[in-house]
Amino acid sequence: MKTEFSLAQLADPDIAEADKILRACVHCGFCTATCPTYVLLGDELDSPRGRIYLIKEMLESNKPPTADVVKHIDRCLSCLACMTTCPSGVNYMHLVDQARARIEKDYTRPFWDRLIREALSWMMPHPGMFRLGMWAARIVRPIAGLLPGSHDLAHPTFLSRVKAMLALAPKHLPERGPDSGTTFPAIGTKRGRVALLHGCAQQVLAPRINRAAINLLTRHGIEVVLAADEACCGALIHHLGRDTRTLEYARTNIKAWLAEIERGGLDAILVTTSGCGTVIKDYGYMLREDPAFAASAARVSALAKDISEYVGDLELSVPRPQRDVVVAYHSACSLQHGQKVTRLPKELLSKTGFVVKDIPESHLCCGSAGTYNILQPDIATRLRDRKVANIAAVKPDMIAAGNIGCMVQIASGTEVPVVHTIELLDWATGGPRPAST
Repeated sequence: MKTEFSLAQLADPDIAEADKILRACVHCGFCTATCPTYVLLGDELDSPRGRIYLIKEMLESNKPPTADVVKHIDRCLSCLACMTTCPSGVNYMHLVDQARARIEKDYTRPFWDRLIREALSWMMPHPGMFRLGMWAARIVRPIAGLLPGSHDLAHPTFLSRVKAMLALAPKHLPERGPDSGTTFPAIGTKRGRVALLHGCAQQVLAPRINRAAINLLTRHGIEVVLAADEACCGALIHHLGRDTRTLEYARTNIKAWLAEIERGGLDAILVTTSGCGTVIKDYGYMLREDPAFAASAARVSALAKDISEYVGDLELSVPRPQRDVVVAYHSACSLQHGQKVTRLPKELLSKTGFVVKDIPESHLCCGSAGTYNILQPDIATRLRDRKVANIAAVKPDMIAAGNIGCMVQIASGTEVPVVHTIELLDWATGGPRPAST
């Protein structure tokens, strides 16, 4: 793709990177076949190729984005299926992230849109505030059905977004998980030491996931630490275009993990929420221009692993393989497209005895995508229903996924138990049978 940035514009490292990404695109359109919004809506501007044209025009003109540009960028799930499909290696993730930051900086959204985005960006990264919000949602949830929905995909209403948020709130909140700063010693001979990302929404909605990870790891000789002073990974607000706070969170986490490295060494920084893992693995890129943190960020990104990647290198003890349990494995977009971890979770489940079934259209997003199922509830619901129908086709006993957002989204549309992959692996290697979302 030909670009027309001025030399002054190209002096900006972000614009220089955007220019490189845009020039890699050859207009082939392969991305349209795997883009969820294009598959649903059939609008070229709701495909990666169409959005690339819009982003190019916005950045080249260096003018505030129009409402139409914002509409189509907002509809992007950042599922990154286009990057898996693209034969030219276009880094759409870094391009759309830059577009979102530009929109946040230069576009004034309607009041109610600003209000809900502000609420989400301040509530979800802070577990205490998020827990308080979930308690409030439990009280208000019975009236959610009375709120009007929205059938205008281009303009979701404030009340339709509130309705979606209330519908996703759990009926019951679990007990709190372990505190940050806690160390879990290895059982038996110590074979390694890792930090486990505590997380934000996950530690409120499903602390059992990290408990399962800790149980499995310590049972196999791995010391696990929940780093003190850890913050949100930044993924949720990063996708809202709030890069200043995202980088603040990243720096906080880098300092926390470096302190653990100095204290006792770390073999890896493990993540049980793949949406978080994709962003942490990108810290090196995000802070590449920060002289104080560039090297440390690259070091942290190199240490970051999805939990399945680390467990895959352990020799798991399987005292009770679950040979009669049929599991439909949902590959979270952030794991299969963002981190390119595709076969390993299924192989681990198969090795521990589960009957693993692939889901039709497994490359398509379930519609969760961070806060997308709140901000774009109609599209998200259509994607969820499509995903649930595909899951039902394989008639599973359980659904496994590696991302809490996917788990909550899918569970809202099915009665089949939805669990984390690590919970099933913990169960097969001596842990308790997992509860479901």
